Amino acid sequence: MSETAEQDSEVGGIAADRLRSIVERIERLEEERKALAGDIKDIYAEAKSAGFDVKVIRQIISIRKKEPAEVEEQETLLDLYRRALGM
Repeated sequence: MSETAEQDSEVGGIAADRLRSIVERIERLEEERKALAGDIKDIYAEAKSAGFDVKVIRQIISIRKKEPAEVEEQETLLDLYRRALGM
């Protein structure tokens, strides 16, 4: 390998081509995430304009991500705490 080609691919012991590839992939994914966040925001706006409570929809989505046993435990504790506070 020539000295110039070696300098292009390795700088200070770092594989520059590999690093560049990783950085570019992360940048592309960050752009995709930004676009998806915009899409999600639009869907929440659509839900709100249809009369749905967005805060409750967010809670439902959070609950659906959890295991059923975890949800049941949290609901039991919430009920217990409410009763302890006379609610």
